[in-house]
Amino acid sequence: MAKRYMERRVDKELAFWKNDKEHKVLLLRGARQVGKSSSVRKLAELFEHFIEVNFEKNRRVHQLFDGDLDAHEICEKLSVQFKKPIVPEKTLVFFDEIQECPNAISALRFFCEDYPELHVIAAGSLLEFALEELPSFGVGRIRSIFMHPFSFAEFMNANGETLLWKEVCNSNHAKPLFEPFHEKCLDYLKKFLLLGGMPAVVAKYTENKNILECQKILNDLIISLKADFAKYKKRVPNLHVLTAFEAVVNQNGNRFNYSGVEQLNYRQLKDSLELLQKAGLVIPVVHSSSNGLPLGGDVNLKKQKLILLDTGIFQRLLGLELSDILLSNDISLINKGAIAEQYAGLEFLKSASCYEQENLYFWSREKAKSNAEVDYVIQRGEKIIPIEIKSGSSGKMQSMRLFLEGKKSEYGIRSSLENFSFYDNIKVWPLYAIGNA
Repeated sequence: MAKRYMERRVDKELAFWKNDKEHKVLLLRGARQVGKSSSVRKLAELFEHFIEVNFEKNRRVHQLFDGDLDAHEICEKLSVQFKKPIVPEKTLVFFDEIQECPNAISALRFFCEDYPELHVIAAGSLLEFALEELPSFGVGRIRSIFMHPFSFAEFMNANGETLLWKEVCNSNHAKPLFEPFHEKCLDYLKKFLLLGGMPAVVAKYTENKNILECQKILNDLIISLKADFAKYKKRVPNLHVLTAFEAVVNQNGNRFNYSGVEQLNYRQLKDSLELLQKAGLVIPVVHSSSNGLPLGGDVNLKKQKLILLDTGIFQRLLGLELSDILLSNDISLINKGAIAEQYAGLEFLKSASCYEQENLYFWSREKAKSNAEVDYVIQRGEKIIPIEIKSGSSGKMQSMRLFLEGKKSEYGIRSSLENFSFYDNIKVWPLYAIGNA
């Protein structure tokens, strides 16, 4: 029995690309096992013919990209190899795990230049390493789409809660969500913090609602991701990358302290962290003075937090008690290991345009002996908005108020387990809806 496909936000963009007469070659980018291949196969149902080339599984295909990289000639050979016709506008050609064949990456630009009427998509799980070595592979000719694990909205839709999510999207600080609906969303949120958004985990949960079974899937994913460390770069030992990865888990929610990792020197740790970021496993949250736009214009790279790509993987590595999160309405218990802050940052990435890589920023007061800090600052139009992931009353948000006063910001956002509401110039968004803020 075929597995049920769970819709992704990127599906609409892929369908739009299919119908665009001036479509470019597409490059799907993202960490391993976030659903890139599944989305392409779903898109393939809209075509008469589909050729999927997996360069990791089918090493013989590499030979087709030796010598001259003529797009038409390559397609003739692919058609014979896979016994399927390649017809413009009727055939989708998918190059998966393309990082395994650098010549195929180089060939993408020629598909765009010499065979623009053909629909071609490429994807790869460790693609950033290969692109680093081919910096001019197709700039301006190839369009990138960035994929992440499931967002909370996608998770809700996968669980058949499309109508409930529409109610969330129609709610705001002046029009709170119906309280029973709010409570139901909180229950789903707690599960999502534990499960995360990796497609294999979400699929298992929608199948049998068994969170313990999902933890086994997370164990398998962690083993697989760690096994990939050997592929990152030969010049960085596996043990260094593993040590850096564990340091990110242990320091989550705090500014990353290089000196706190005694096993590695600064250069070893820096190189390892850069590789983890290229692989999409680790995401930086960088300090911004937030004095103007863009937020990235006045960053301090020496001050940064590092979060993992998925809360499910994070809680599994940290060994959190499932019952603490599932049964509690106390955010201090739910937020062990700063899992709520991590979730919020990931939701900002997932809600951003899929055509560009969003950056995450936080703010802290740049004065001696000051511990004022705002979890995130985001840009909405011409506005800079501070966001705190907190609980409690509005009077406890001194950092937020310092920011609002000092930066002359119109309003700030507090996100917690509360329903939509507001306090003076602070809007309250429930944590499950923070991606809509």
